[in-house]
Amino acid sequence: MGKKQHQKDKLYITNKEWREEWGGKKQEVGQKSSFRRLPFYCCSLSLQPFENPLCTRDGVIFDLLNIVPYLKKHKCSPVTGEPLELKDLTRLTFHKNADDKYHCPVTYKVFNANTNIVAIKTTGNVYCLDAVEELNLKAKNMRDLLTDAPFTRKDIITLQDPSNLDKFNFSTFHHLKKNLKADNDDEKAMKDPKYYLNKANKETESVLDELKKTYKEPEKKKEEGKELITDRNAAHFSTGAVAQSFTSTARERVTVQETAVVEKDVVRYREVKKKGYIRLQTNLGDLNLELHCDMVPKTCENFIKLCSRGYYDNTIFHRSIKHFMIQGGDPTGTGKGGESAWGPAFKDEFRPNLVHQGRGVLSMANSGTNTNKSQFFITFRSCRHLDQKHSVFGKLVGGMETLDAMERIERDEKDRPKETIKILKTMVFTDPFSEVDAVLEEEKQRAAEQERQKKEEDDKARKRAAAEAGPTIHRPGSAVGKYIPKNIGKSIQDIDPSMQPSKKKIKSSGFSDFSSW
Repeated sequence: MGKKQHQKDKLYITNKEWREEWGGKKQEVGQKSSFRRLPFYCCSLSLQPFENPLCTRDGVIFDLLNIVPYLKKHKCSPVTGEPLELKDLTRLTFHKNADDKYHCPVTYKVFNANTNIVAIKTTGNVYCLDAVEELNLKAKNMRDLLTDAPFTRKDIITLQDPSNLDKFNFSTFHHLKKNLKADNDDEKAMKDPKYYLNKANKETESVLDELKKTYKEPEKKKEEGKELITDRNAAHFSTGAVAQSFTSTARERVTVQETAVVEKDVVRYREVKKKGYIRLQTNLGDLNLELHCDMVPKTCENFIKLCSRGYYDNTIFHRSIKHFMIQGGDPTGTGKGGESAWGPAFKDEFRPNLVHQGRGVLSMANSGTNTNKSQFFITFRSCRHLDQKHSVFGKLVGGMETLDAMERIERDEKDRPKETIKILKTMVFTDPFSEVDAVLEEEKQRAAEQERQKKEEDDKARKRAAAEAGPTIHRPGSAVGKYIPKNIGKSIQDIDPSMQPSKKKIKSSGFSDFSSW
């Protein structure tokens, strides 16, 4: 072992290492640059697979749609930069097998990166070199293997030679070095989604064509203004946007906590403290109903809205069962129709003190859980088995004799009254929801006015403070203290010396120096 085996192991990067191996190393150019090979089935101009191939005398392949506009504009070869005309190009005919891969039509050998591929200039047919050598050159049969057209040895164009791949190194292409581009028409064509769709069956093409005809860009939603937060609609929790933006990169960044806004219906229903009163005028008499708007507001609002619209006018009671109930509220009269005041069905509302106890209980008819729409029923007797299944939202407070008359009417086998029992008109006497809406709207306007006045006062105060402060005077130059006002020294000198705090005398603790000796 030598004594100086580690003499070049230094704790820093030397000048030579930096120059040859690290950041000081220049990028290699020309032949020393890294070899970037283009596949034989790609156009040397667009670097994409070709559809209508053409080739030069040197065997460089282009696509017809790419090379024609390029030659019209630049009139030179995209690869070498030498003058090139359209008449110097030869149209090629490649053949594919059942697997949609390029192959030799004679030997059926699939072309790959190591295949020696040639083309016949007079016909444009593409073969592997083995087939041409065995069947043409060695046999001295200088005729095309497919069309039997005569050709010479000079008409054989080499498209790919595995031993000489310099022409496939697209890092040396002239149009890439000079950044030469095609016309705008070609750029527009490249933006077409189908431009890069090389292989597609008929079904896919038909689907894409249909999509292109029927596709509509999604409309951009207009940004809605933030709802004004008041004491009524302010929640006791935040929106959670800060936490979401902190834990998820998909969320927009938010750094300020914002109070969540309670839904409008929750605020409205919270303020409803009164009962609602409605009259149903039937052909047998009137039915006066009291609605529990303070306990089941959603169900009561649905019924009041339908009555105020005249939804129940001229509808019939389509089902009646003695000692049980009578049902109505279906405009079709079949028991299968009807819709809520908002369109779709809404959820059930159950309260422990609202049960089907006694005669004249008003409750919602449904076809299952959370399927309330417009149909309702009035009980003839207690029906406690319907508790927690149907939402009780009112009771009969007037017109019990009318209900008795309805119960006495006979019915058929399908529980349908034999005589017509019709609701002629509905009258709303008390609507607590409209009253609450008016109060909330007034408070909203008052809060908006206060917010506007506060903003105006803040703007005035800001302008007043800026006017009193006056313009800031800066000292010329860049010396230290140029931003300090000049009169600050005067204010310090004007201080009365008598007002300055005096130094406190330190009392001796007994031991000191020997000056007093």
